[in-house]
Amino acid sequence: MGELREGGCQCGGIRYRINDEVSRVAICHCSECQRQSGSAFGMSLPVAKNKLEVRGTLKTFTRSADSGRKLVCAFCPDCGTRIYHEPGYAQGIVNIKPGTLDDTSLLRPTIEVWAERKHAWVTLASEIASHSKQPW
Repeated sequence: MGELREGGCQCGGIRYRINDEVSRVAICHCSECQRQSGSAFGMSLPVAKNKLEVRGTLKTFTRSADSGRKLVCAFCPDCGTRIYHEPGYAQGIVNIKPGTLDDTSLLRPTIEVWAERKHAWVTLASEIASHSKQPW
């Protein structure tokens, strides 16, 4: 059985609930995640789409990932906060942007991808699995 977690956008126009196990939290150093987060990397929390309940109307757009695969990105149409993206390689999965959770205290990254694009000044815990590109 999953854990109930809630979150939302910065302006409060979008709220969501997930009831799914947290199996991994991924850090991605690809150029698009850097651009989207406005920081050195992006983070994703994969959950089953059927375990996600969204209140409010999200806006979406589709882009190509660094891998060349398509990604559907969902965000608040008012404040622009990215809530999740749907990776083309994993049907039925959405990657929640974990910074949008109300309680982020339990989040611990377990994997990093596109480490070949990591900024030299970024240091992560040694127990985080590291992949130079995206392994899936």
